[in-house]
Amino acid sequence: MFDLTNKRALVTGSTQGIGYAIAACLASQGADVIVHGSSSYEKCANAAARISAAGAEGKLGIAVADLSKPDGAEKLYEAVGDVDILVLNASIQYRKKWNEITPEEMEIQFQTNFKSSLRLIQLCEPHMEKNGWGRIVTVGSVQQYKPHRDMAVYASSKAAQMNLVTNLAKQLAPLGITINNLSPGVIATPRNEAALSDPDYNKQVMAGIPAGFAGTAEDCAGAALLLCSDEGRYITGIDLTVDGGMKL
Repeated sequence: MFDLTNKRALVTGSTQGIGYAIAACLASQGADVIVHGSSSYEKCANAAARISAAGAEGKLGIAVADLSKPDGAEKLYEAVGDVDILVLNASIQYRKKWNEITPEEMEIQFQTNFKSSLRLIQLCEPHMEKNGWGRIVTVGSVQQYKPHRDMAVYASSKAAQMNLVTNLAKQLAPLGITINNLSPGVIATPRNEAALSDPDYNKQVMAGIPAGFAGTAEDCAGAALLLCSDEGRYITGIDLTVDGGMKL
């Protein structure tokens, strides 16, 4: 099961956290995986080396492109080429009150979290359609349902991405392409480390999670593997929440 041999995958934002765990998981099942970062070739190379050392079955590649830029998606596609599996994990969030977000900060979040995702899908879909097989997974957030009061724009960008998934799912399914959204809840990653290290804040957050604890990046990787495999061929247009019940 979950054999991805001869499949080529791009996981955006995969030098650490959830993206790294997904890239490592896909590589462990035989996929040739491109590790992507926004600016540092060294970070990408280090991540690829760790994945390889962990026993990856597939080959590892590296790509650097800034998806917060209008031409970031094109540059990434030019560097990578066609893929069978596209995992859109890269995102940017600013923790600020809704009425203090600047136009520049709003644009950067929507460019990275939504516009670049759409453009990469547009660029990668023809190859998938030609082969009659493709897997697209966007990484959203439980904030689509429970937006953080200080991340209104981030939550809105993720909600827009989910709407795109449901729109495209009907159009791509007849072509052998599935597209799904994966929504993590509170995951213990470098992005959340500082906030969760505050005992009072941590207690408040955990009180809203029925499972009572933060998830790990690996909790998300297994869910992504299902959506990227033949075993997930009959799943499309869904939002798979990995949140310990936080959405409930």
